[in-house]
Amino acid sequence: MKLQAADVNDAFGTVDPPKGMNFGGSDPVAGFGTLIGFGIRMFIIIAGIFLLVYLFWGAFDWITSSGEKEKVSKAQNKITNALIGIILIFAVIVVFQVLAGNILKIIVPTDQGWQLNLPTL
Repeated sequence: MKLQAADVNDAFGTVDPPKGMNFGGSDPVAGFGTLIGFGIRMFIIIAGIFLLVYLFWGAFDWITSSGEKEKVSKAQNKITNALIGIILIFAVIVVFQVLAGNILKIIVPTDQGWQLNLPTL
Protein backbone atom coordinates (compact mmCIF):
# COMPACT_ATOMS: atom_id res chain seq x y z
CA MET A 1 0.00 0.00 0.00
CA LYS A 2 1.39 3.36 -1.05
CA LEU A 3 0.88 6.32 1.28
CA GLN A 4 -0.52 9.36 -0.52
CA ALA A 5 -0.49 13.01 0.56
CA ALA A 6 -4.29 12.93 0.67
CA ASP A 7 -4.12 10.08 3.24
CA VAL A 8 -1.84 12.14 5.47
CA ASN A 9 -4.11 15.17 5.15
CA ASP A 10 -7.14 13.01 6.00
CA ALA A 11 -5.42 11.68 9.11
CA PHE A 12 -3.82 14.86 10.41
CA GLY A 13 -5.59 17.69 8.57
CA THR A 14 -3.85 20.60 6.90
CA VAL A 15 -1.95 23.38 8.60
CA ASP A 16 -2.02 26.86 7.13
CA PRO A 17 1.11 28.95 7.65
CA PRO A 18 0.78 32.15 9.68
CA LYS A 19 -0.12 35.30 7.76
CA GLY A 20 2.96 37.04 6.42
CA MET A 21 4.89 33.76 6.38
CA ASN A 22 3.07 32.22 3.43
CA PHE A 23 5.85 32.17 0.86
CA GLY A 24 4.51 29.57 -1.53
CA GLY A 25 0.74 29.78 -1.27
CA SER A 26 -0.76 26.39 -0.50
CA ASP A 27 2.31 24.48 -1.73
CA PRO A 28 4.85 24.09 1.12
CA VAL A 29 7.59 22.85 -1.23
CA ALA A 30 7.31 26.02 -3.33
CA GLY A 31 7.34 28.06 -0.13
CA PHE A 32 10.50 26.33 1.07
CA GLY A 33 12.11 26.92 -2.32
CA THR A 34 11.23 30.61 -2.11
CA LEU A 35 12.69 30.77 1.39
CA ILE A 36 15.96 29.15 0.25
CA GLY A 37 16.15 31.55 -2.70
CA PHE A 38 15.67 34.47 -0.29
CA GLY A 39 18.46 33.10 1.91
CA ILE A 40 20.84 32.86 -1.05
CA ARG A 41 20.06 36.45 -2.08
CA MET A 42 20.63 37.70 1.48
CA PHE A 43 23.95 35.84 1.67
CA ILE A 44 25.13 37.46 -1.55
CA ILE A 45 24.05 40.93 -0.39
CA ILE A 46 25.70 40.56 3.04
CA ALA A 47 28.89 39.16 1.50
CA GLY A 48 29.00 42.09 -0.94
CA ILE A 49 28.59 44.59 1.89
CA PHE A 50 31.39 42.98 3.90
CA LEU A 51 33.65 42.96 0.84
CA LEU A 52 33.04 46.64 0.18
CA VAL A 53 33.71 47.50 3.82
CA TYR A 54 36.96 45.50 3.69
CA LEU A 55 37.94 47.21 0.43
CA PHE A 56 37.32 50.67 1.90
CA TRP A 57 39.17 49.65 5.06
CA GLY A 58 42.22 48.74 2.96
CA ALA A 59 41.96 52.04 1.08
CA PHE A 60 41.70 53.97 4.36
CA ASP A 61 44.74 52.12 5.75
CA TRP A 62 46.69 52.98 2.60
CA ILE A 63 45.75 56.66 2.86
CA THR A 64 46.70 56.82 6.54
CA SER A 65 49.92 54.78 6.17
CA SER A 66 52.09 57.91 5.80
CA GLY A 67 54.22 56.09 3.27
CA GLU A 68 55.47 53.41 5.68
CA LYS A 69 56.28 50.35 3.60
CA GLU A 70 54.84 47.81 6.06
CA LYS A 71 51.51 49.64 6.43
CA VAL A 72 51.24 50.17 2.67
CA SER A 73 51.92 46.46 2.10
CA LYS A 74 49.19 45.45 4.59
CA ALA A 75 46.73 47.87 2.98
CA GLN A 76 47.53 46.50 -0.48
CA ASN A 77 46.94 42.95 0.81
CA LYS A 78 43.53 43.97 2.19
CA ILE A 79 42.54 45.53 -1.13
CA THR A 80 43.82 42.51 -3.06
CA ASN A 81 41.91 40.09 -0.81
CA ALA A 82 38.71 42.13 -1.15
CA LEU A 83 38.99 42.11 -4.95
CA ILE A 84 39.65 38.36 -4.96
CA GLY A 85 36.55 37.93 -2.76
CA ILE A 86 34.42 39.94 -5.18
CA ILE A 87 35.64 37.83 -8.09
CA LEU A 88 34.91 34.63 -6.12
CA ILE A 89 31.36 35.73 -5.32
CA PHE A 90 30.66 36.44 -8.99
CA ALA A 91 32.21 33.10 -9.99
CA VAL A 92 30.05 31.24 -7.46
CA ILE A 93 26.92 33.01 -8.74
CA VAL A 94 27.77 32.10 -12.34
CA VAL A 95 28.55 28.46 -11.53
CA PHE A 96 25.39 28.19 -9.41
CA GLN A 97 23.28 29.66 -12.21
CA VAL A 98 24.79 27.35 -14.83
CA LEU A 99 24.61 24.16 -12.77
CA ALA A 100 21.34 24.64 -10.91
CA GLY A 101 19.53 26.70 -13.52
CA ASN A 102 20.64 25.66 -16.96
CA ILE A 103 21.72 22.06 -16.37
CA LEU A 104 19.61 20.75 -13.47
CA LYS A 105 16.63 23.13 -13.92
CA ILE A 106 16.31 23.49 -10.13
CA ILE A 107 16.18 27.28 -10.09
CA VAL A 108 14.02 29.62 -12.13
CA PRO A 109 14.88 33.32 -12.33
CA THR A 110 12.06 35.62 -11.17
CA ASP A 111 11.67 39.36 -10.73
CA GLN A 112 12.68 39.04 -7.08
CA GLY A 113 15.65 36.74 -7.61
CA TRP A 114 15.42 32.94 -7.76
CA GLN A 115 12.63 30.46 -7.20
CA LEU A 116 13.93 27.01 -6.32
CA ASN A 117 11.97 24.04 -7.62
CA LEU A 118 12.95 21.40 -5.10
CA PRO A 119 12.66 17.80 -6.23
CA THR A 120 9.94 15.76 -4.54
CA LEU A 121 9.15 12.09 -4.36
